Amino acid sequence: MNQAGSKGATIMRWADELAGHSEAQDMLTRTYLTAAHAGAAEQLGQWMREAGMSVRRDAAGNVIGRYEGQTADAPALLTGSHFDTVRDAGKYDGNLGILLPIACIAEWNRQGKRFPFAIEVIGFAEEEGVRFKATLLGSRAIAGTFDTSVLDKIDDQGKSMRQVMHAAGFNPEQLARAAYPRENVLAFVEVHIEQGPVLLDANLPLGVVTAISGATRFQVQATGLAGHAGTVPMTLRRDAAMTAAEIGLYIEKRCSGIAGLVGTVGQLNVPNGAANVVPGKAVFTIDIRAETDEVREAAVADVLNAMQEIAARRSVSLDINKTHEARSVPCAGWLQRQLGAAIGNTDMAVCHLPSGAGHDAMALAAITDVAMLFVRCGNGGISHHPDEIMTVDDADIAAQAFGDFVEHFTHQH
Repeated sequence: MNQAGSKGATIMRWADELAGHSEAQDMLTRTYLTAAHAGAAEQLGQWMREAGMSVRRDAAGNVIGRYEGQTADAPALLTGSHFDTVRDAGKYDGNLGILLPIACIAEWNRQGKRFPFAIEVIGFAEEEGVRFKATLLGSRAIAGTFDTSVLDKIDDQGKSMRQVMHAAGFNPEQLARAAYPRENVLAFVEVHIEQGPVLLDANLPLGVVTAISGATRFQVQATGLAGHAGTVPMTLRRDAAMTAAEIGLYIEKRCSGIAGLVGTVGQLNVPNGAANVVPGKAVFTIDIRAETDEVREAAVADVLNAMQEIAARRSVSLDINKTHEARSVPCAGWLQRQLGAAIGNTDMAVCHLPSGAGHDAMALAAITDVAMLFVRCGNGGISHHPDEIMTVDDADIAAQAFGDFVEHFTHQH
């Protein structure tokens, strides 16, 4: 067991303290540029300074701590994650990836240890997309891919992102200055809880991410013909709900048994439905993700073909609207190997797995090679929920592996 002075204990204590910065007293909610968000940013900056880093905020509100290398202005190994949350969140999603490297740097600073490169820990100001329905704002600013059209998006109080940024003291006109030149960056490595059950089921504390899965999403409306549940024969029905159900079952079958491929019908509604009426309309969503774009695109093509066949056979029409598409982001092999070696040095088996969720590393891939270290979470892998948990021991092992990775880091092209 770990003692109270371990890096793991420090990380967990900090996570508890950071969770106190919330928009609601009875749950953790911290969205972009709220008062709670500002409080969390100030706290992160304080911990960074105490760990021996210089700290700055950029135009997007990112909190950036720099631990200088052996020479001034050395290129940097970037790490970090986001400190905004979903509504009614857990304590570790995002936050772990900021707190863990700060704890490691604090120890190196006490030892007077410096590296041939700088280390920059970035607390990305926004990743979840809760307040303005636009995601990865912090990391896209760093990567130079920030879409300025989202500045006109409105929150629930009718305030635009542009207005909110100005009110918080950030100038959206300066966002381009937040971008990092490629030559100043060696790589980006993100530590993150897995947000799933793979490591938990394998009884392993750590895993190396192979790729961040690409995703394709659709909103679909099926239109049939409503009818009396007692008088319309089964052979004459144009049942929109059963059409949607059969499509859902096809998606489940098509996306089963292929590593890294998942398919989900997350919403299925029957507008104005009644117990004694054959549904004339159904609205549902489709989410298909895969580790590689080839696998995802093949599954999407098969699903779309099957949907047309099912709908035609049932005399139901479909209105299919693609709402999202993101390509997969492979993690660099050379970084995966160095992370694997670091895990091996903790005497743990090395597990490789894809990430089905999106992360800030997706945006940073536009300017540098990226990698991710996953840390086991408990409660069946539940995340984006107050029951999201992890252990002091796992935080300590993760800090040990990350520290070993940095201490043996060799830049490769």
